[in-house]
Amino acid sequence: LSAPSARHSPPASSSPGFSHLPNPSSQLAPDLLQFPLGQDPIPPYIVWPSALTSFLGCTLTVQFSNGKLQSPGNMRFTLYENKDSTNPRKRNQRILAAETDRLSYVGNNFGTGALKCNTLCRHFVGILNKTSGQMEVYDAELFNMQPLFSDVSVESELALDSQTKTYREKMDSCIEAFGTTKQKRALNARRMNRVGNESLNQAVAKAAETIIDTKGVTALVSDAIHNDLQDDSLYLPPCYDDATKPEDVYKFEDLLSPAEYEALQSPSEAFRNVTSEEILKMIEENSHCTFVIEALKSLPSDMESRDRQARCIWFLDTLIKFRSQRVVKRKSALGPGVPHIINTKLLKHFTCLTYNNGRLRNLISDSMKAKITAYVIILALHIHDFQIDLTMLQGDLKLREKRMMEIAKAMRLKISKRRVSVAAGSEEDHKLGTLSLPLPPAQTSDRLAKRRKIT
Repeated sequence: LSAPSARHSPPASSSPGFSHLPNPSSQLAPDLLQFPLGQDPIPPYIVWPSALTSFLGCTLTVQFSNGKLQSPGNMRFTLYENKDSTNPRKRNQRILAAETDRLSYVGNNFGTGALKCNTLCRHFVGILNKTSGQMEVYDAELFNMQPLFSDVSVESELALDSQTKTYREKMDSCIEAFGTTKQKRALNARRMNRVGNESLNQAVAKAAETIIDTKGVTALVSDAIHNDLQDDSLYLPPCYDDATKPEDVYKFEDLLSPAEYEALQSPSEAFRNVTSEEILKMIEENSHCTFVIEALKSLPSDMESRDRQARCIWFLDTLIKFRSQRVVKRKSALGPGVPHIINTKLLKHFTCLTYNNGRLRNLISDSMKAKITAYVIILALHIHDFQIDLTMLQGDLKLREKRMMEIAKAMRLKISKRRVSVAAGSEEDHKLGTLSLPLPPAQTSDRLAKRRKIT
């Protein structure tokens, strides 16, 4: 191959299998113009941005993709053909290179950069002699000339970008260039959120540094431990340390107001008048938890005590069912049988109001579940003369034993063990919780104890 001398070498000089054809007799179309009667050739009418040139009888029509050809005389064309003349697919392959003092151009009639119109139709060039009115028609081939830049710099820049960009950044670039309107909108929103998060993180970090510089690390750690020690007391009912009787440590009035207690008369009637057959049916249908069934089995015969026990058992059963939910989707969370005042109490004291998808909803968070557990334990203490089977309640509440013991110790119960008979005549150890005076000191969880040791 022979390459033309130019500032930027066209790729044809490095293309294997192509031979260099001689340069045309002139740089533009005059050698194509063959007019009768020896008349001088008339320059052809060149339509922007096309130009005509001829190589050994082969008429080429070129167009430039980046602008209009203003100085045809400064263009130097070089045509390359495939050396494999026996292969019918390759023998007509051509590469046309054009050079100016400033830039080089290249075009071809094969491959991805070729114009499809060359294979779908034939092109002709007609040259009209205005004097004689005769036109000569020539077969032509159309080339789309594109500017050629240095491959080394472009490839190195692309390789550097490919190495420095992450997969997410590459995907974002593809979406930005070729994505749908919805994808581009989501990309812009994500970028704005990322900028907002970065600003927020910087502001938080700066505020944290200011607080640390002001108070010091030791004071901050002490405050954190003090706050954690108070966490368990947030969901506990009021505890009266100076009480002289166990029933006054956690007062019944703090659990149920007189109006709420009165509202329990109607829904608790089924428990108050329960029979042995109905209890067996409850066990078969598994409609109530184990603690409730055992409490119904031991209802007192005295009507006043039986009525009080039935109301407490019904409210305890309602709390356990309410605790099993995660999100309360409607105001009547437990059905139409729950009095309005009780339903309001459940939503007000045992749920958190959150905003999600444009709607307000009542969420039973983990802290609210712990609060419900504490109320269930206190109700059970009032029902069973201030000694309860914590293992049984733990199973009904679907809690881990460690978490159950943490709450019981925070409520200042004395923990003991007892062998209990279960089905098939076997026995197992159960944890008992007793509320007795004097009250033991409140114990925190192992997690907080470990933190104190570290500090």
